Amino acid sequence: MYYFFLGFFTGLSLILAIGAQNVFVIEQGLKRQFTFLVCFVCSLSDLILIFIGILIFSFFQNYFTPLIELILNILLIIFLINFIWKKWNEKINRISLANIKNAESKLSIFLKTLSFTYLNPHVYSDTIFFMGNFSKNFMFGDKILFGIGASLASFSFFFLIGYLANYFSHYLNSIKIWKIINNFIIIFMTSFTFLVLKDILDLKFI
Repeated sequence: MYYFFLGFFTGLSLILAIGAQNVFVIEQGLKRQFTFLVCFVCSLSDLILIFIGILIFSFFQNYFTPLIELILNILLIIFLINFIWKKWNEKINRISLANIKNAESKLSIFLKTLSFTYLNPHVYSDTIFFMGNFSKNFMFGDKILFGIGASLASFSFFFLIGYLANYFSHYLNSIKIWKIINNFIIIFMTSFTFLVLKDILDLKFI
């Protein structure tokens, strides 16, 4: 069980940082809008990427080049700018609380969840490359236990923050509070966009 707990706490330490994906999960929980879907997609994606890293790390190590990272970063910036623009429109338009909580379809939320997950290069560095490199000398059975532990950490974390936000949404049933939340999301996502731009400028192709 040592490798299971090692995987759990390693995975938890990587996922605890506040990132764009986590903020999105919390937002959907607060809206009580497809919370299970968002948490499940994020968790399952981590599981898939963790086991890809653990089982075939050396293959992906050769193909995840700075050019691929650059392309993902550019796509992520485009997605974030579009996301921020829509949030800004929510801010300047007079809309009801009901509209805030029911504005998007299940497909739209599903695609946003995939975008926040797979367009972020740090998702790959944390799952495929860090977890894969960390466990590359483990025996096969130990790798599986390590991967199960790390995956359980992701499931526990995403469902915890999603449904905690879901619970606290009862106390946030005010358009003024939602405007504050919206402002926070705009500021955070804008800051995150600048961090992605910094990553692009720091990339070395030689």
